[in-house]
Amino acid sequence: MNEKENNGVTSQIIDAPDDLRPTRIDRFLSDRLDDLSRSRLKALIEDGHLTLDGVPITDPSAKARAGNQYVLEIPAPRAASPEAQYIPLNILYEDAHLIVLEKEVGMTVHPAVGNWSGTLVNALLHHCAGSLSGIGGVERPGIVHRLDKDTSGVMVVAKTDAAHQGLSDQFAAHTVERAYSAVVRGGPRPKNGRIETRLARSQHDRKKQAVVKNPMSTHGRNAITNYETLRTFGQEPNAPAGSPMAALVECRLQTGRTHQIRVHMAHIGCPLLGDPVYGKQRTFRRIANKAGEKLEDFNRQALHAAILGFKHPVTGEALRFETPIPKDMQRLIDFLDQL
Repeated sequence: MNEKENNGVTSQIIDAPDDLRPTRIDRFLSDRLDDLSRSRLKALIEDGHLTLDGVPITDPSAKARAGNQYVLEIPAPRAASPEAQYIPLNILYEDAHLIVLEKEVGMTVHPAVGNWSGTLVNALLHHCAGSLSGIGGVERPGIVHRLDKDTSGVMVVAKTDAAHQGLSDQFAAHTVERAYSAVVRGGPRPKNGRIETRLARSQHDRKKQAVVKNPMSTHGRNAITNYETLRTFGQEPNAPAGSPMAALVECRLQTGRTHQIRVHMAHIGCPLLGDPVYGKQRTFRRIANKAGEKLEDFNRQALHAAILGFKHPVTGEALRFETPIPKDMQRLIDFLDQL
C-alpha cells in the first residue's frame, strides 16, 4: 500500500492480493486502513473517491477482487464549523426568532463534500451574525427542512432554539402548508390525485430514492403527495388524442421525504422536465431543441417551492408566503404554451 499527497488530498493505493476471495470493497479497505472507520470509508466510496483503473466505484457493497489496484482519495479535513460568507439573500420575512427567504437555483443548503462554501448555511451565518442564540448550544442557523440544490423557492430557518423546536414539531406533525409548482413530462392520469407510497434509498444507486414495490413492506418511510394538474401543453406525437406533451402541476406535500416529488411524479410516469436523476432527458432535449436558444440556460429539474405556510413557533401568528415561478421556469412554460 502506497500513499501520495497532492494539494491536501491524500491518495492511498491499495493492491488486492492474488489470493483474495471476493469480498465487499468497504470491508476490504477497512481491514487495510486502520485510521479510517468503515462508515467513513462508505461515505468516501459513495462520493466517488475510490477508483479502479480511473473509473469511480460508488457502491460500498461492490466486490473487491484479486489482482486489482484501487486508489482511494482522502480529502483534507475541513473545519468543524462552517464559515460565514457574504452571499446576497432574498429575505421575505425576518424577526428575532426566524427568517423566511427564497432560495435560488444552484445553492446547496448545507456544506458537504463538493460544496464546502457558498451554501445557504454559510450565507445565513454572515447575515445573522450576532442574532443567533445558539441552536443546540452552537451559534448556527436551525435548518428544519431543505430544498434540493437545483430546486428554487421559499424556506424557513430558525434563529433560536425555541423557534427550531416549534418549527420542527410542525413539520413532524405535517401541519405546514407546502405547495410546489412542477413542470412534468406528459400529463398525470387522473389529472388530480394522491400518491401514497413508501420511499427508501435505491438498492442500485445510493444517491437516489426509490418507491418500495412491495405494498406489505415496512421498509422505508411513508410518503404522501397530493397533486393537481393546472395546465397541459401540446400533444404527444404518435399518442392517443388528449395525451399532452407536458403539464404544469401543483404538488402539495403531506410528508417531506428526500426527493419526494421527483420520485413520486416519475413513479406515475410523469417525471419532472430537466430532472437529471429521475427524468428522461430525451423528452426534454426534444422540447429544448424545438425552443432553440429560449431554453439553452434551463439545466435543472422544473420544480419550485411556491407556498409555505405555518404558525409562528413563538407568537402563534399564522404566516403564509408565496413566491412566483422563477424566470427560467417561466420561459419554459411560455414556450410550452406555444405548442
